[in-house]
Amino acid sequence: MIDKITAKQLPSFIASGEILAKSMATVIDSVKPGISTEALDQIAETEIRRLGGKPSFKFYSTDGEHPFPGSLCVSINSEVVHGCPSKKKIIKNGDLVGLDLGCFYNDFYTDTAVTVGVGRILPIEKKLIDVTKKSLALGISAARPGKRIGDIGYAIQSFVEKNGFSVVKDLVGHGVGKKVHQDPSIPNFGQKNTGLTIEPNIALAIEPMVNIGSGAVYVDCDDWTIITRDGKKSAHFEQTIIVLPERNLIITPFINV
Repeated sequence: MIDKITAKQLPSFIASGEILAKSMATVIDSVKPGISTEALDQIAETEIRRLGGKPSFKFYSTDGEHPFPGSLCVSINSEVVHGCPSKKKIIKNGDLVGLDLGCFYNDFYTDTAVTVGVGRILPIEKKLIDVTKKSLALGISAARPGKRIGDIGYAIQSFVEKNGFSVVKDLVGHGVGKKVHQDPSIPNFGQKNTGLTIEPNIALAIEPMVNIGSGAVYVDCDDWTIITRDGKKSAHFEQTIIVLPERNLIITPFINV
């Protein structure tokens, strides 16, 4: 059974998303050549805590082992997601930097991600960012009561592939709310009218991960960082939403993106 957000719970869920969105905006403003990914991680954690929340990724583990070492996932260029922050990883001009951050506040988890280009980036890289962000908007629009999970994936995949890029099929979006990750899984590919029927008041984290080259990926030796097999660059955008009967409400609205 999929958890739903009640009317009584909704203000707390919205508040969690507001903390996260504001914190992410501060991190984005801090992305500049010369800064380490560890410094970005510290900025993210400090800002979430200053606003009253807790970073939900810090020490997160799916198996009780190999906890994530930071609050912010920072994935650079061919790193798709889950890049571990490090003082040795320095942002450079021309990098694509994926930022993925989670917040826990008043019993509710929220999740968001953006990809930013640092300084001068290639036209195809700018297109990659724009297409990934637009595919997220299309996926959100497809998440309506009575539609099905496959409609979300179809909306994302068809737009991405029409523009000459590939979706990562080994990674998916997810439900969110009382847990960091919960049912349902939300693939970024699929067929119309397939999968679970979407009901009102469910919360979803929709997150297309899009590659310039092949969609194939592998896990780095740190057991966290996911990297493109062909070494080509990747982009990632994510929003937490709640599917309401009359509309979709974005809980983690992008600021300065």
